[in-house]
Formats: sequence, C-alpha cells, structure tokens
Amino acid sequence: MPDDGPVRVEIRAPRAADAGPYAAAVRRSAEHVGRWNPVEPDGLPELLDRQGPGLRTFLILDRESGGLVGKCNVANIVMGRFCNAALGYDSYLPFAGTGMMSEGMRLVVDRCFAGQADGGLALHRLEINVQPENERSIALARRLGFRHEGFTPRMLFLDGAWRDHERFALTVEEWRGV
Repeated sequence: MPDDGPVRVEIRAPRAADAGPYAAAVRRSAEHVGRWNPVEPDGLPELLDRQGPGLRTFLILDRESGGLVGKCNVANIVMGRFCNAALGYDSYLPFAGTGMMSEGMRLVVDRCFAGQADGGLALHRLEINVQPENERSIALARRLGFRHEGFTPRMLFLDGAWRDHERFALTVEEWRGV
C-alpha cells in the first residue's frame, strides 16, 4: 500500500449499535448511492445476520468525527484453490469526493490480502464489478490498482433490470507492488 501520509479513516466490522448512524448515512446519501446500488437504510440488521465465511462487511469511519464514510462488502468469498472475493462499496455524504473512501478501501484491501494470523482474510484475488456509467467507482478501482479484465453483460439485477458491468481485478502480488 502506498504511503500517502496520515490515514484519516479506520475500518471495522459493523455492530448492532451502528443501525441508527448507518440508516442516517444511507438516507442522507440515497440519491448519491441509488443510481448504482439498492438504498436500504434499515438493512443493517439483516446484513449483520448474513456475516460469515462468504460475506464480511467493513464500515469506513472518519477518525476525527466518527462519521460513516462508507461501507464495503467483501462478498462471494471462496477459499480453497480460488481464494477470491468480490468487493462492493458505497460512499456516504458528506464524505464522498474527499478521498477518504479511497483511504478506507486501501485498508479493506490490505485486510483482505493479509494472512489469517494477522487478522486478515488470506485472499489471493479480489474483483470489483462496476456499471459502465459509474465513472467515480471505476476511478476508485483504478486508483487502488485494479486492472480492467472485461465486460460482463446483464450481470446483476438492479433497479428493475439486468445491468452490464465492467470487471476489474487485483491479486496480492500486484498489491504488494503498488
């Protein structure tokens, strides 16, 4: 991970006590998030229930204010010979566009690639799938060093239709070189 100075954010797993601040952040950011992802302000309890070997969620928090910068789901975690997962993320207002989400996502990628003895997920490869029109998310994937792998037509059913996605990936070997 590149050293860009002091990190303004921290990451941690969500807790039941986060339900109120999470709902407020999602509601405040509904228009910002809703173009690309479902807006579910009351969805944190269900998300907490789904945590396990195939899904880990990280909240990205502003160290100074404690405000919720964003959320990243590490989903479809497959170990064995694959050691792969997909990252899905939302940034929340008023932090969107400040660079704090990039800082937080660097911490998430570090955690994903770190060994289990170091509290990580011991993954080898990560994917990010982004709708082609979502220029900000594509820029984030590129800032993190993810390489474009291809185009997947009709990948996810969102907002009443099957949506195309651009696929980006990164391996632990590539991350060490960033």
